[in-house]
Amino acid sequence: MKPFIELKNVFFEYKLNGPDNLKAVNDVSMTVIKGSHVAVLGRNGSGKSTLARLIAGLEQPGSGTITVGGYEHDGGAASLEIRRKCGIVFQNPDNQIIGTTVEEDVAFGPENLGVPREEMIVRIDDALKAVGLTEKKKSAPHLLSGGQKQKLAIAGILAMDPECFILDEATSMLDPSARKDFIALVTSLVKERNMTVINITHDMEEAVLSDHVYIMSEGTIVRHGHPAEVFDDIDLLKAQGLDVPVHMDIAQKVSDLTGRARTPLADFTREGAAEDIIRMCKGISCLKTTEGDSTGKYNGRVCEEKTHETVLDVSELSYTYSRDTVFANDALSEVSMSIRRGELFGVIGQTGSGKSTLVQHFNGLIKPQSGKVTVLGFDTSRKDGIREIRKHAGLLFQYPEHQLFEETVYKDIAFGPKCLGMDEDSIHASVMNALEIVGLGEEYASKSPFELSGGQKRRVAIAGIIAMEPEILILDEPAAGLDPAGREDILRFVNDLADSGTTVVLVSHNMDDIAKMADRVLVLKGGKVMSCTSPEELFSENDVSEFGISLPVITEFMMFMRSFVPGLDVSGFTADACAESIVSVLSDGKVVSA
Repeated sequence: MKPFIELKNVFFEYKLNGPDNLKAVNDVSMTVIKGSHVAVLGRNGSGKSTLARLIAGLEQPGSGTITVGGYEHDGGAASLEIRRKCGIVFQNPDNQIIGTTVEEDVAFGPENLGVPREEMIVRIDDALKAVGLTEKKKSAPHLLSGGQKQKLAIAGILAMDPECFILDEATSMLDPSARKDFIALVTSLVKERNMTVINITHDMEEAVLSDHVYIMSEGTIVRHGHPAEVFDDIDLLKAQGLDVPVHMDIAQKVSDLTGRARTPLADFTREGAAEDIIRMCKGISCLKTTEGDSTGKYNGRVCEEKTHETVLDVSELSYTYSRDTVFANDALSEVSMSIRRGELFGVIGQTGSGKSTLVQHFNGLIKPQSGKVTVLGFDTSRKDGIREIRKHAGLLFQYPEHQLFEETVYKDIAFGPKCLGMDEDSIHASVMNALEIVGLGEEYASKSPFELSGGQKRRVAIAGIIAMEPEILILDEPAAGLDPAGREDILRFVNDLADSGTTVVLVSHNMDDIAKMADRVLVLKGGKVMSCTSPEELFSENDVSEFGISLPVITEFMMFMRSFVPGLDVSGFTADACAESIVSVLSDGKVVSA
């Protein structure tokens, strides 16, 4: 079958200020068949986004050839035709939104393609319906949440009706339900419209739905093939800083416990993994111990009962954006909750539920319109209170690397402590300590933050907050868009800070991360509190769909396993804990040292 996209020995490098250039794509060749769904995996900085830009015609290769739909990139007329055929959605939606209303923004692409008005109206309505933004049609884009902006960017490309849909971490800011809906939409586009999809993602659950997987490292393709073949090589994936689907990870842990090998390629599907797990456990009486965590919490962290001292209290808080205008948007409605000292407190909810609005009240960035917010005894509605609060409560926004601005890493991290009036010796000690905590050595202090990788920038931004030694650390999606290894690093820092006594508020769309890290979880829907309880109580037995959220992927698999293993405990949130729960039921439960 003739390929729709073909790359032959493509090279591309970025010109840097120094003597050496950065080779982003290094001798890459690949073939994509028309109507196929291809996933591209790799760590941050591996060249995935550059590859996407090259295919879409936004960059020209230094050498090699790229052909899309019969047109070869030439920097001229052929490249323009390729851009008509390819639609690309970037990770940060703010870089793609230009309209003054949602409707106008979606219309921009079709209008520039010369689509007749009558057809354009239909396309706009269909695209907004597909991403769930019909009710926001007349809204101003800047009033949307981060996840809603991502949906808008996706709708803008859908309305252009491209032959090739390129997604560069396009689901990183979507909640689990919205992500599932969007991937279902992508699948339908492939089947019904014969659309070609290239999905650059760090989500392994998305990647397994593709027809073909490419793994990139340092600008080259290190492995490609059918997802079942690629994901069966768990050692390779781990070595590349990637992850595997939850059911495959649990199957591997069961193999480690029982000493029996997994059946090659059998664990790719959830059903196959369940059958293989049961086979490995048959007749087992003595099990090996694992070196991992069997507590069900992240990295061995056991969430003990915390002090009952309240450090943050919210009472009857309501907030409306653009109040008393036609753009009025009720973000919070009579929210009441409290956080205790030393807690790792999770905040979850579907896109647009009010999460970011709520936590921006916690350090006085937003003042209450009605209700009251008290932090460490200070009222956020008072100026003198806000000044004191900001000395003790640090807030990290979505895409925290956008908070970097100084010439060097040292200066950027030192900025906060300087504003607090710390002396030079104390500032130096705080900066060095913060660098150590986030896993960056002293050699990074003199580097420009803008020359670092995405994951390293994220660490520097977090270090800038840590250096201020806050009593309360508020993190809004700190790991969004990072590769699995980078995400684990960030979450490990957060976990260690919580263990050291810092009160942490963590906003996340990743239910698995929240489940294995948080002491308690607040669930918001439509700006209202749906629940505030422990992850075990929230996720283990409840139907959470009424809250507009999904169960952790690991819990969904354990509930599926329970249909084969009655009485199975599904309250574990790590692969090690789940594996030990499974084998303890399927065997006599005797555990011995390896």
